[in-house]
Amino acid sequence: MDLFEQLGFCWDRAAIPSRVPTHTLERACFRFQRMLPEFVWDAGVLEGNPFTYPEVQTLLDGITVGGRKLSDQDQILNLAESARLLLKLVRTGRFALDKTIFCELHGKVARNEALEWGHFRGEGEETRWTPDVSLGEYGRYTPPPTQPGGQNLRDCFERGINALVIHTPAPFEQALAFFMFGALQLFFFDGNKRTSRFMMNGVLMANGIDAISVPAARAQEFNEKRVRFYLSRNATGMMAFLTSCHPDAEEKF
Repeated sequence: MDLFEQLGFCWDRAAIPSRVPTHTLERACFRFQRMLPEFVWDAGVLEGNPFTYPEVQTLLDGITVGGRKLSDQDQILNLAESARLLLKLVRTGRFALDKTIFCELHGKVARNEALEWGHFRGEGEETRWTPDVSLGEYGRYTPPPTQPGGQNLRDCFERGINALVIHTPAPFEQALAFFMFGALQLFFFDGNKRTSRFMMNGVLMANGIDAISVPAARAQEFNEKRVRFYLSRNATGMMAFLTSCHPDAEEKF
């Protein structure tokens, strides 16, 4: 199928909910804003950040937390700034599933953490090193190579976005598929999963659907399914997991 060929992975499309609770855009954004500390903490836990939930709340209130590394603190602050940027983009109608927004969000997410941030691999000074992902006992996953100029990744992104727009008009499926796409292709040197989740939630909120956060308590399950996805290139299990993390999953899906 052309959709799967362009994205580089497949999934059982019949397993994606066809009816998802939908609200107004402002309602979806309000919930995201109200739960921002929780979203930031959850995302930090997935990255191995040691900040506790109360410490995240304290830091977002503008008070420093003693005994923590500055790098861990900066990661939390980057996540918070990225979340606020996403809210602004959605509320002002600027959010779009395109490279410009993707890179703008990455510029916040991975600032002072990734080797380079705000552009695809190969578009900056580093043009040869290709990052990979540890799969534990199963080895490592290597994405498309970093090439001078980054044209190969731009082409990959454009083909994938065009396929998503044409073949996945339902926003819930489109959002989940984009997250998997970004996590697989690793367009950036670091911060790919975080940035792709922000893009996923941008698609959801722009269509009045509540954002998804992976609960800190389910981090191990998330990582296990992520490894299976890299090994099989089948996203069905991961998409089902993300669906189960939606706030309306148990009651209405």
